[in-house]
Order: sequence, then structure tokens, then C-alpha cells
Amino acid sequence: MQTLIYGYGNPGRMDDGLGARFIELIDEWIAKEGIDNIKTDCNYQLNIEDAAIVADYDRVIFVDASVAKNVVDYKLESIAPNDATIEFTMHAVSTAFVIDLCRKIYNKVPEAFNLHIKAYDFDFIEALSPDAKNNMNKAFRFLKSYLKTSV
Repeated sequence: MQTLIYGYGNPGRMDDGLGARFIELIDEWIAKEGIDNIKTDCNYQLNIEDAAIVADYDRVIFVDASVAKNVVDYKLESIAPNDATIEFTMHAVSTAFVIDLCRKIYNKVPEAFNLHIKAYDFDFIEALSPDAKNNMNKAFRFLKSYLKTSV
């Protein structure tokens, strides 16, 4: 199964950079383990053009910082293209919107997930808060195990 792990957020806004920092951890793991069926990508925000990227994969996992109350440390949840909405947020489009575009344009629907990592601080500093870094490491350990068992 070809998997894309796509982190997004702004590393210059403390915990908003969790997606980018997570991709750094995944890239190190991929290189160390010699894994060839997992690729990564990273950007400040999702764009409609990302539908072309995810169309090439069987599975995509979007990683981002979260302040949602139902996210304790991290949370993996599936994405359905039917959940697509156009929203005006810090991120240009939602993950469900990207998957829905992939379905409509390329007639492909990869298995898709959001990996939310609990975030706390969004000051203009290029560093993670200690609690967010701890959550990222927990999410990383979880995802490595998940990917090894979900071929």
C-alpha cells in the first residue's frame, strides 16, 4: 500500500508547526528503516492542487495541530469525501475537501485520515511548546505502530 503522510502548518507559529516537525520525524524513520512505500509532503496549508498529489496514493494521512476539545494528546480519524465543506480558516481548504476533489477530478478516493496533535501555543516563535512536543512524540510512536500493522 502506497502511503502519503502530509503535514501542514506554520513552523514560525510555535505549535502550528506540529505538522512540519512530525514530517521530519517520519522522514528520519523512513530513511533509517529503508521504507519505500511511505512518502511525505509538507506545506503551510492545504490547497486544491493537493488533490493531484493524493490521487497517486492508496492512503493519505494529514497531520496538523489541533485545539479541539475532543483531542487529548492526539487523535486519528478517518475522512470521508462526503464531509467536504468550503471553510474560511487559517488553512485554505479542509482535508475532506481535498479528498472530495480527488474523487471528482481523478475518480480516486484514497483511504484518508486526519492525525490531530493537541497544540497549545501559537506565538511567533519557531519552537514547539513542551506539551505539544510530547504529544507529537506520542502520535509518532502510535503512527509507526499503526503503519506497521495496517498494510
